[in-house]
Amino acid sequence: MIDDVSAVVYDLDGTLVNLVVNWKQVARDVADVLSDHGVDASGADLWAMLDLADEANARGAVESVIGDHECLGARRSERLPHADELLRRDVPVGVCSLNCEASCHVSLETHGLADAVDAVVGRDSVPTRKPDPEPLRATLRTLGIDGPALFIGDSPRDELTAERAGVAFEYV
Repeated sequence: MIDDVSAVVYDLDGTLVNLVVNWKQVARDVADVLSDHGVDASGADLWAMLDLADEANARGAVESVIGDHECLGARRSERLPHADELLRRDVPVGVCSLNCEASCHVSLETHGLADAVDAVVGRDSVPTRKPDPEPLRATLRTLGIDGPALFIGDSPRDELTAERAGVAFEYV
């Protein structure tokens, strides 16, 4: 682990907690919303459906459906070992997630982590999503950090986000 950093930013799902979400049901519900907006989402994964929602001016409705599932899953989530590590940090801590910001807050509250996290950026907090570096950069800006930082995550997407943002990365 890299110790000489000004801040540590964590991914949420799969890193600090495991959200209990039936992603197949989420995709079906999102496809229904898109269908109501005249969009055929057959064969599209959830990320592609978000792009289709943008094109159809249905992003708000789609985010609402996904967010409802994520917030429910956050309330039922399982706390992971890195959550304990987060509580021992003596530098500013942030969360940068592909989950909606509200579900991040619900997860942090559910597991007694909210007071230890200084910034939260979710999928809906900024116009782009990981692996674009902007969500991670926005988290660091909110923390007031321009020095060396560490991003801890569980996926190649997280690693690519850190690389693009010029931030050190560590897998859970």
